[in-house]
Amino acid sequence: MLAQENLRGSIYAATGEALARTVVSDDGKQTREYPYKEMFAHVVGYSGKGKTGIEALENYSLSNSDIPERTKLENEKAGVKNPGNNVYTTLHTDLQQTAYEALGAFRGAIVVTEVKTGRILAMVSKPDFDPNRIAEIWEKVNADTQDAALVNRVTQGLYPPGSTFKIVTALAYLRQFPDSWESYSYSCSGAYQNGENRITCFHGSVHGRVDLTSSFAKSCNCSFANVGMSLDREGFAETIDSLLFNRDLPLELPYNRTSIKLGADSSDAEVIQTSIGQGKTQISPMQLNLITAAIANGGELMRPYLVDRVLSAQGAVLKENEPEPYARLMSEEEAKTLSGFMEAVVRDGTGRKLKDQPYTAAGKTGSAEFNQEKADSHAWFTGYAPAEDPQIAVTILVEQVGSGGDYAVPLAKRIFDAWFLQSKNG
Repeated sequence: MLAQENLRGSIYAATGEALARTVVSDDGKQTREYPYKEMFAHVVGYSGKGKTGIEALENYSLSNSDIPERTKLENEKAGVKNPGNNVYTTLHTDLQQTAYEALGAFRGAIVVTEVKTGRILAMVSKPDFDPNRIAEIWEKVNADTQDAALVNRVTQGLYPPGSTFKIVTALAYLRQFPDSWESYSYSCSGAYQNGENRITCFHGSVHGRVDLTSSFAKSCNCSFANVGMSLDREGFAETIDSLLFNRDLPLELPYNRTSIKLGADSSDAEVIQTSIGQGKTQISPMQLNLITAAIANGGELMRPYLVDRVLSAQGAVLKENEPEPYARLMSEEEAKTLSGFMEAVVRDGTGRKLKDQPYTAAGKTGSAEFNQEKADSHAWFTGYAPAEDPQIAVTILVEQVGSGGDYAVPLAKRIFDAWFLQSKNG
């Protein structure tokens, strides 16, 4: 009924560009058009074979027309459809393009959020598809479970977090040893042995004598296995749960929940693998971004959102979203300490490719093994900038390529460059 009376409204970027609009041809045929094709495929979504993304999220607003009743009557007499309401998002076209081009031909996900507001600035998932051709390609993409191009990997992809999980393990240690963590010391020989359980540092690295900060900066698996084994397991599980694992996330888009079962009866092998982000542990890029943004914001997570406001075709404000605190994930002191660890990653650790830039950055890399036989790994980076007054949080996952320091950090640099050096933030 609404589709017969109203012309579906448009979706706009925060920077003003149309991301979705309805085009009417001379013969009256309506076509939903996505000017940026694949670039916004998952976050803006499509309207055709069902609805996804913002098209689904704001379907009610886009389908309805809130112009004055008098104008509606005039349109009815003239046989003209009413213009639908328009949705203005938080997405920045230039930043989205940078993230899209940075990911290139790789499979993976990139999400960028504004630390102090929760605004989602960019969201890219690959493999992708052209939403303009969704009806034409539907059967093919829907049947292709290998590429899974319809899946938004930012919110629905679940991956082993690898060394990015050391953020969680480090926080658990800070909470259990608040007065003695600064005196932590471990001698890394490149391998850690506990009964039959043996792990090694990435690529056989030997880190020597490390404290907690350098263990984190150099991403020392052996030291973090040692840290994990020193933790009270129920307390470790409580810290895990406090960072949004095993619970619903404050997300409007469809997402997959994480599930980590750790407790007093967990085996040593489970604790060791969990401590370094391996084993059965999985996380979505979006959840990791939320944890990162909370650290950057002094421990407080802002509720993430994609829609800034909804206006009628005549410009009347129908809905407006404001920044809103969601939850305090950690104390200010804990966030400050974790920030120090993440700054050390860039200063003299695995994130050195972000060092000596006109802006300061902090973060954590990860190389998440997902195939024990081949030792294949996904590349992670999660971090924020500037380190001293964070504006944006960036989380990157590149599937099946190798180490986070080699593959994900350079992508993060391109995104930070676009934001800070090319005046994309106005």
